[in-house]
Amino acid sequence: MKKLIETIKNIYRIEDLRFKLAFTFWMLVIYRVGTYVTLPGVDPNMLEGSKNQAADGIFGLINMFAGGAFARGSIFALGIMPYISASIVVQLLTMAVPTFQKMQKEGEDGRRKINQITRYLTIAITAVQSIGFLVNLKSENPGAIISTMEGSGVSDFMFMLTSVVVLTASTMFVLWLGEKITDKGIGNGVSLIIMIGIIARLPFAIKDEFVFKFTESGGGLVIFLVELAALFAIIMGVIMLVQGTRKIPVQYAKRIVGSRQTGGARQYLPLKVNTAGVMPIIFAQALMFIPSTVAQFFPNYESMRFIMALVDPTSFAYNLTFAVLIILFTYFYTAISVNSTQISDELKRNGGFVPGVKPGQATASFIDNIMSRITLPGSIFLAAVAIMPSLAGVLNINSQFAQFYGGTSLLILVGVVLDTLQQIESHLLMRHYDGLMKSGKMKGRSAVGAA
Repeated sequence: MKKLIETIKNIYRIEDLRFKLAFTFWMLVIYRVGTYVTLPGVDPNMLEGSKNQAADGIFGLINMFAGGAFARGSIFALGIMPYISASIVVQLLTMAVPTFQKMQKEGEDGRRKINQITRYLTIAITAVQSIGFLVNLKSENPGAIISTMEGSGVSDFMFMLTSVVVLTASTMFVLWLGEKITDKGIGNGVSLIIMIGIIARLPFAIKDEFVFKFTESGGGLVIFLVELAALFAIIMGVIMLVQGTRKIPVQYAKRIVGSRQTGGARQYLPLKVNTAGVMPIIFAQALMFIPSTVAQFFPNYESMRFIMALVDPTSFAYNLTFAVLIILFTYFYTAISVNSTQISDELKRNGGFVPGVKPGQATASFIDNIMSRITLPGSIFLAAVAIMPSLAGVLNINSQFAQFYGGTSLLILVGVVLDTLQQIESHLLMRHYDGLMKSGKMKGRSAVGAA
């Protein structure tokens, strides 16, 4: 406790860090306030249908990512997910289309062009998802839309048009907030916006689970404590997944007389077990939103067995598809994040080599093989954690609390918190203050919103 108080004092002494934390806090406050602003023409007291729909299932996940804005019919109802979906599409194009590959190799100018394309695509995706959201809102809450009631003088078309514009502009505003946090605040802005929406639901989920355990079929206080202990164990496992590395020994040669060389100090090349971080599960989750978005356009989709299976997070088809997508995206994101040829060239350029492996292409192939081997168990464990909420639901855990038992929510919370703490740690150590950890070092992770 004494060390924690001293660390807080050190943070306050650093003016730049103090400003970054305050800026991040107020940007997140603006976002949270916006989630309570209801769409114009919608009666917030008549949204019982949306609240029931968002209690569990795929709509419950959408509502959790949006921080409850989906159920409240808020202007921020779509949250940041359209941007994530656009990022997935652009990254797939970068892998397949030569024009995008060329832009990616153009450095900062190319990245700026790709980011601009991503924003335009975000607008298009948001517009489509807005229509689906409004159709679903009208279907679930017939009396909530004031502007379409008889005698209002405003047509249904005008309500749809203005609402699509408001929802699209609001999503872009949320994206702007995220970019401002990244530029002037602490941590990755998009990641923090997703995290704050999730963590806002945690106190209510714990309260609901506590109350549920004291019902006739709940199990009582002992079972509730066992669940908390299991949750703690899962969190520790996720932290190990995020921070796990495989170290490859690298020898650096020192040139001393002419061309004669002597062995230098041996160092290690750390390769993360989960290089992709939380991005594969976000990518997979975004794709799993597609069936539910399509279903919103068909009020009688219950008769479509295939869509029903992919909309229900407790179904075998949903979890199998989700797990396979996560494994595939883990390999995909690792492939674009870890360039073995570039690593090999850097080692060769700096006089380094892997003992027992020839420099050049042989080293690149060796690194590729190591990454493939350590990525497989990491991706499987990532998929297992992702489908854990479904297993928790089978074990009689309240659906709201089960969402925090694993899956996207827990991975994002752990990953973003570690990443933000690492940045605070860097500011403290750079100014010769003790860090947040006793060792003064904290392993980081890739940003959630790097896409």
